[in-house]
Amino acid sequence: MNNKVTLSFKPKEVTKRLLAVISKRGQDVLISRYGLGSKTGKLTLDTIGKKYDITRERVRQIENHSLISIRKSKAYKDAEPIFAELKNLISNLGGIISEKDLLNYLSKDVSTQNHFHFFLVLGEGFKHEKEDEEFKHHWHVDAELSDKIKGALRKLYSKLSDDELVLEGDLIDSFLEEIKDLNDKYKNEEVIKRWLSLSHKIGKNPLGEWGRSSSSNVNAKGVRDFAFLVIRKHGSPIHFKEVAKAITQYFDRKAHVATTHNELIKDPRFVLVGRGLYALSEWGYMSGVVKDVIHKIIEKEGPLNKEKILEKALKERYVKENTILVNLQNPKYFKKDRDNRYHNV
Repeated sequence: MNNKVTLSFKPKEVTKRLLAVISKRGQDVLISRYGLGSKTGKLTLDTIGKKYDITRERVRQIENHSLISIRKSKAYKDAEPIFAELKNLISNLGGIISEKDLLNYLSKDVSTQNHFHFFLVLGEGFKHEKEDEEFKHHWHVDAELSDKIKGALRKLYSKLSDDELVLEGDLIDSFLEEIKDLNDKYKNEEVIKRWLSLSHKIGKNPLGEWGRSSSSNVNAKGVRDFAFLVIRKHGSPIHFKEVAKAITQYFDRKAHVATTHNELIKDPRFVLVGRGLYALSEWGYMSGVVKDVIHKIIEKEGPLNKEKILEKALKERYVKENTILVNLQNPKYFKKDRDNRYHNV
């Protein structure tokens, strides 16, 4: 995301002119509430109330009265082009954007961000929506557009199954389908990524894959979850040592080889298919050791000769042919008939 924003005004100078039209106490309350002074921390109503020995409700009244007084002033009218510029910028960013994304776009400096936040609260063309279980704190300049985007995000979420992972390009295509009636000026990748980031329910994992935020595939928390994503990305069986190395590489988390191996053994999402080689159960590999695999093959296919068993077992396990043959000769588990076909005991 491009953070080199060129604006026609200096935020702190504009704030100074706007605050000059209200009382000293009003100035102090707004400076404290919005972090507009030398200290960037924002004070609560209670903290400011204790300073003046007044109730938090009285502080709120002073804050609201001060904002209204500024809006009625000549200084505010003179600043209208500035608010229009900010409104136009938000429109160009997609018309609806999370507060965090917007402030980070405007400036990396926390103090400057506070001044922009103050303008958003003060300006009459900006609408703030509080964070809830669906969406992050966000601002919009077009109520109808905002409703359409949030509706599209809800539909996108409903179409995802619990543990489904979708490549970013595919998710963007799906989202575009939901908003095909919107103005084409919004249909670019950067805007759509900002819209997607509004959602609490849809998220992206460190490998750039999207899904439901509640899924461990998106919100990975432990070695097992990280290992699942690594093996899935690899796309074929991989040695547990390589899994541990990849976890460190992709997630910046130190994964000990022995710990990784132990976690893979315990989790039914993984199948040991060779000496130290693990695959995902969802790929269709049979579970169990070699004799279990042979047993399942015969159970499924019926009696088979040695060559057929070798062919099918080698698709399930990355082992030497002799390992399969040794297991096949065990009379406790398998017996051979007159046609040289093997049965389960």
